Parts: sequence; C-alpha cells; structure tokens
Amino acid sequence: MTPDNLNTPSVTSASDQSSLSYSNDDTISDCSFSSSTSSKYDEQIISPHVGYKKVLVTGGAGFVGSSVAEALLARGDDVVIVDEMNDYYDVSMKENNLNRLKKLYPGENRLAIYRGNICDEQLMLKLFETERPQWVCHMAARAGVRPSIQDPYVYIQSNIVGTTLLMEMSHKFGVQNFVFASSSSVYGGSKSTFFSEEENVDNPVSPYAATKKVCELLAYTYHHLYKLNVSALRFFTVYGPRGRPDMAPFKFVDRVSRGVEIQKFGDGTSSRDYTFISDIVDGVVRSIDHAYPYQVFNLGKGDGTSLNQFISIVEKHTGKKAVIRQLPDQAGDVPYTCASVEKAKVLLGYEAKVSFDQGISRTVDWYRDVIQSEGSAGDEVLSITPETQANGFGRSPSCIEIMPQQQTAQVMR
Repeated sequence: MTPDNLNTPSVTSASDQSSLSYSNDDTISDCSFSSSTSSKYDEQIISPHVGYKKVLVTGGAGFVGSSVAEALLARGDDVVIVDEMNDYYDVSMKENNLNRLKKLYPGENRLAIYRGNICDEQLMLKLFETERPQWVCHMAARAGVRPSIQDPYVYIQSNIVGTTLLMEMSHKFGVQNFVFASSSSVYGGSKSTFFSEEENVDNPVSPYAATKKVCELLAYTYHHLYKLNVSALRFFTVYGPRGRPDMAPFKFVDRVSRGVEIQKFGDGTSSRDYTFISDIVDGVVRSIDHAYPYQVFNLGKGDGTSLNQFISIVEKHTGKKAVIRQLPDQAGDVPYTCASVEKAKVLLGYEAKVSFDQGISRTVDWYRDVIQSEGSAGDEVLSITPETQANGFGRSPSCIEIMPQQQTAQVMR
C-alpha cells in the first residue's frame, strides 16, 4: 500500500469557488428561530478545537464528502478519503470530484485517497494504522428512500455494518471526534411544524431511514462504552453544484433544461427543507471542530419549499416551461420536512445563508457551465442524465455487494 505521488497542475476558477464559498453577500434565509439572549442549550456549549487536524472523510468522492474535503483542505487540514466508488450513480461524477481535489492540491502530500469498501475490516485497519486520523467525518452511505425499499439488504450492510466498523476502529485508535451523516428521513411522517432532535423517531417509514436511526443508537452505545465523542447530523435534502443526479434538484434542472418530462408525485403541496451545499459543509465542519460527547444535530435551512414552488423556481432560472407528468404519491416518501435548527445554531454557531431561489440559480449556472457547455467552470465535462441514475433504469443490481470480500486498496497521494 505505497502511496503514489500526484503531480497534476493546480486548477481553480472563480465560478468553482463561488458555488461553494461562504461569501459575505449570501443572505440569511428565513430560519426557524430568531436570535435570542438565552436558550435551553446554553449550558451545553463547548469551545471548538482550533488548529491543524488530520481528518478521515469516508465517501469523499461523493457530493457532500468531496465538498467537505475541499473545505478542510482549504483551511489547512490534511484529508484522507476512502470511497468504494460504487455505481449507485454515474462513477464519472465521483471521479470528477476526486480529480478536482487532486488538481487543487497537487503534490503536497496533504490528500490521500483510498479506493475501497468501508466494510472491509482489513482495509480499514490498515488505513487507521497507516494514516492515524484523529478526526473522522463519516459521509459514506447508501442513500435514497425509494431504492432502499427495492434493495434493503445493501443498505443494512453499507450503513449499519460500515458505520459500526468505523466506530470500532475510532475508539481503538483514540479518535477525538466522530461525525457522521444521519438523515431527516428518520422523522418519518412527523406532523410537527419544525422537526426537533428531541422528537421520538422510533417509526421510520423506509429501510434507509431505519438504518440511519440504528446508526444513531449505535453511536450512543459507543459513546457510553468507550467515551467516543460522536455527533450525528440529520441532513435536510442537500443540493447544489456537483449534486447527486438522482435527487430532485438535479433532475428537475436537467430535465426542464432539456425539455424532458418531469414526474410530479402528488398534488404539489408536499414540502421539503432544501439545504444548499455550502450551508451543509459549514455545519459539518463546525461539527468536526466541536467534539461534543454525544449530540444529534439538524442541519437544514429552517423553512420549507413546496413542490409547486420548486418547479416554478426551476422554470424561472432555466427560462423553460416544465413538461409535467402527474403521478400519485410514492410509498416511503414523507409529505413534509422542515428543520428546527436552534440546537445547531446555539451549540455550533450554524445558520443557513443561501435561500432556495439563490441555490437553484447557482445550480443552474453550474449546470450550464459544466453539463451543457465546454466545462468553463473548471470541471471536466460530464454527460449525465438522471433517468439513467439511481432511481432510473441504469442502476445495476446491488445484492451481490453484500457478500464478504477482500479488496485491494488503491492509495494515491
């Protein structure tokens, strides 16, 4: 497992940086809680760790993982990525994310990339022995509500077994803070106006949500037994440049731009708390810096957007009229999500800044630069159509992936 040196030239651009930047002109979207002089969480506040970190980012070739890795590298941390590069969606998008990171930080030995499965115990043991990360940002997971209903076994393997193995390694190697991606899907059919971390979430409505709930329970167990500091982050529908092609924001921008039919499930009143990628990255990095003993945080925008509003905003920024096919509600979908972000605001200093209108505008700009043109935003030109991705006909069967396997890790620096 001798790392290979990377000698690719550095490439960056203003449009790349603006899509994920924390610029001062990002306006604050309507949040669920206004600033106040006191909060029930005040007594729990801890000071953040400042200074250099070496962070293991699992799923670092994916949308959120690669964006977090970029933010950590930009501020001076070293990053170790592990990703199995599965075909849940087009692998070329993940390769593009890794290539982008390598171009931004060439030849500095600050970025190591392992290609392998987090469920491979020998691989993960070797990684921890070699790299000795003291912070773990666990973003790797099988995602998607509807595919989990069709193929639950791989979700149990990847999400539950993989997370357990990582926590086992983390406590044995003295990791200072373990942060992992949970999901707003754990709230199921909650009727609350704002979903709070204090709600009972014992009734998940999909295998995907159930695996995330199990991971939260296991995380508390590892904290209780081994004093492992753990934070579970319940993401609320992340979107933005380089986003997953199976998610509605990418699908709708792509299909409306091409004049291809979009599917509208239900009457359009269903609502989601869509959170722009830069806001999610900000929350993840803040969670890494704050080593709370055990916490669960919502990371969302704090307000919802109905499906009808969503379609209208996409039409506005693409300049195209959507071709809509009306369909009934789908099994496993929840009708409404909206995050209470008071806890994250008080304990992490988190506050979403990008409105949904702004976020779709930036996503459309990236789509035009990268997908429709010659890649002027600095990314390699991609040819991705959502209809052949995870929720389309192009997804390969994954049941064979739950079989035991030994992988030969490919490591690059």
